[in-house]
Amino acid sequence: MQNLIQAETISVIGLGYIGLPTAAVIASNGIRVKGIDVNQNAVNIINQGQIHIVEPGLETVVKQAVKEGYLTAHTKAQAADAFLIAVPTPFIGDEHQPDLSYIQAATTAIAPQLQKGNLVVLESTSPVGATEQMAHWLQAARSDLSFPHTVNSGETPDIFIAHCPERVLPGQVLRELVENDRIIGGMDNASTKAAIALYQQFVHKGRCIATNARTAEMAKLTENASRDAQIAFANELSMICDKQNINVWELIELANLHPRVNILQPSAGVGGHCIAVDPWFIVNQNPMEAQLIHQARKTNEAKPQWIINKIEAAVAHIQKPTIACLGLSFKPDIDDLRESPALNITQALALKGHNILAVEPHIQALPEKFNTLENMQLTSLDAAIKQADIIAILVKHKAFIRYAFEQSNVLDFVNA
Repeated sequence: MQNLIQAETISVIGLGYIGLPTAAVIASNGIRVKGIDVNQNAVNIINQGQIHIVEPGLETVVKQAVKEGYLTAHTKAQAADAFLIAVPTPFIGDEHQPDLSYIQAATTAIAPQLQKGNLVVLESTSPVGATEQMAHWLQAARSDLSFPHTVNSGETPDIFIAHCPERVLPGQVLRELVENDRIIGGMDNASTKAAIALYQQFVHKGRCIATNARTAEMAKLTENASRDAQIAFANELSMICDKQNINVWELIELANLHPRVNILQPSAGVGGHCIAVDPWFIVNQNPMEAQLIHQARKTNEAKPQWIINKIEAAVAHIQKPTIACLGLSFKPDIDDLRESPALNITQALALKGHNILAVEPHIQALPEKFNTLENMQLTSLDAAIKQADIIAILVKHKAFIRYAFEQSNVLDFVNA
């Protein structure tokens, strides 16, 4: 087996919120990284030592890695000793069928570059069995090589296959890539060992914990389904307390005085590329068993409509009201709008014809798809406060926490 501790080149496929920081961290350890992305603009930006996403500290690391020649970006697959796949895994339709087309496309792209002794790691959050499916796609493209599922027990495959889910927090990705424990599951023992050797090159403080590919896949889904259920409890509690005329924030503070209770804070819902998506992979594969997980998803998905109803009730007496929606990102103090309930709430109110003043201090312009909404504009906090008939706080940004709201027309859904 090739000694992957001495791997000279690693390819990272997908240079988004996970792939680019991962590529940069690896390159900062003196390892040559070939980043691959289908977005030519992103590739050009990275090769100039700049970044196309927002992540604290990332641009400095990328700039240095590119300057020293350890990081290059490409639109076509390149030969390497190891390949890390970090592409999106959304779902399709009302049945939330997992969409593995991005993984398949990445697999198809790297297959011609594979050589005996290479390692392929799927980092994309995936339904159970996706890593095995990836191996089958690779096998179909490269019948001249053996893979873990094509060799007998105890034999060493030509290509090692493993799953290692990302588990980092936006805004703290660079630190957590180095410090967080990594769950590493190979399709066989040789693949697990090869993957652990690779990750130990840059995971300097976290542990590399061995398991099998299916358990590694399920671990990530379980983590996010657990968080989704905890958030759902808080969100459900907020709706109950509103009906019972109880201050939910005070209630949670009091309940959390119990040494074994730790209730989370209610929110506008659940967003982002993980918690709002990953539990559906479990539900889709286990519809009869995943009852609690399914209900948590339904509870969190219902929260935005509940908020819309509360806002509209507050302005029902005003003809053509102006509504200030504070916060568009899916969580505090980041620019990421993916699957954001706050953004969905704001858009829904605009589509209903209300005049919307959107306040998001972490972006410079609204996404292009909102350009047709003439009644929705991005503005400053001060301007929105002065003009709005009603103010709805949807995200707990620090800028909102520091602001001394004195108006009686504030609906605070996040306890800012």
